[in-house]
Amino acid sequence: MTAPAVSVPGAVFGTIGALAAFPLRLAAREVERQHGQLRRGITRRTTHIVFGRTLLAKAGLTRNGDAGIERRIAAEQAAGRTLLSENGFLRLLGLMRAPEASSLSRQSLIEQSRLSGADLDLLSLFDAFEHDAEPYSFRDLILARKYAGLVVGGATWGAIARSVHRSGPVASLTAKSLNVGSQHGRPDAIYLEGGQSELDGQLLFDLGAAAQGDDTLEELFSDAEAAEEGGDHDGAAALYQRCLAIDPSDAIAAFNRANCLRAGGHAREAAHDYARAIKLDPAFVEAWFNLAGLMSEQGRDASARRHLQKAIALDRNYADPVFNLARLEFDAGNLVEARRLWGRYLELDSESEWAGVATRGVQFVDMQLAQKSAG
Repeated sequence: MTAPAVSVPGAVFGTIGALAAFPLRLAAREVERQHGQLRRGITRRTTHIVFGRTLLAKAGLTRNGDAGIERRIAAEQAAGRTLLSENGFLRLLGLMRAPEASSLSRQSLIEQSRLSGADLDLLSLFDAFEHDAEPYSFRDLILARKYAGLVVGGATWGAIARSVHRSGPVASLTAKSLNVGSQHGRPDAIYLEGGQSELDGQLLFDLGAAAQGDDTLEELFSDAEAAEEGGDHDGAAALYQRCLAIDPSDAIAAFNRANCLRAGGHAREAAHDYARAIKLDPAFVEAWFNLAGLMSEQGRDASARRHLQKAIALDRNYADPVFNLARLEFDAGNLVEARRLWGRYLELDSESEWAGVATRGVQFVDMQLAQKSAG
């Protein structure tokens, strides 16, 4: 993983997992001062994602939690977003001093340590090295060799990442022996030399009194996301409501709550929260799109049409509202407009299942228009 070229002005930062090292409120203030934006969660406008280290602690408490993190990372990389570790983010903002000069490339570190590239990138993203990306330092090489040995002994990247942060500064591990322990029937736990201190990773973080308010909010938001992902829509909606009680300006919390309410069959309340998200952030294109879908479900086609048109105006490369508006126009008998919109959709997406539907829609309209012309 190469250090990303990131410029704060104009960038939209999102977070996955609560930050462990710094209160989000203060980070958002600094990003805004540098003419960028920082929000909880991810939207289409998000350009850079900060992976909070508390995500590791939560993953460690669930079966296959690390695999879920890996899937999320892969999805965000596929979406073309820049991924940042907490330390990388804070260094970018000038809130953390950069480590000593370094010169080792990612490939060199892999070759000299025998740590896999995948594990190196994941451990870097969760700040298990001095540097969060190449060029790496000689200390990073020492750590990489230790981590490679732990992997051979049966440890996973997640267990290592959860463990190292409990030991103090990462660089201090270069002078210690790390071992995969079998004590207490836990072959995936890591122990310091002599077995004096278990680096478990379950009790990693102590943000201090200054961050407790932020910690409460971040934990609530994270719990709400987990509940939503697990299908507990009512529980998630209640948690998002608590987030909004603490921070009424959070458009993403309002949007997420609306999605949960909609999934739970509470259409009127969902519409209210979609509108709330839009009022807080008029450029929130997903809120316009989802509100349009809700209006369409209720048979309010004129309202749905207006919301879809607004979503398209905000983001011309957002394919979904183009498709839905085409289908709405087709159902209304506006064949020429439906064909134009399906054609535009195919410019944005030519490979998915919906692209096949759009292609058949274009063909059907062409056939209808040809028959009408011939008649």
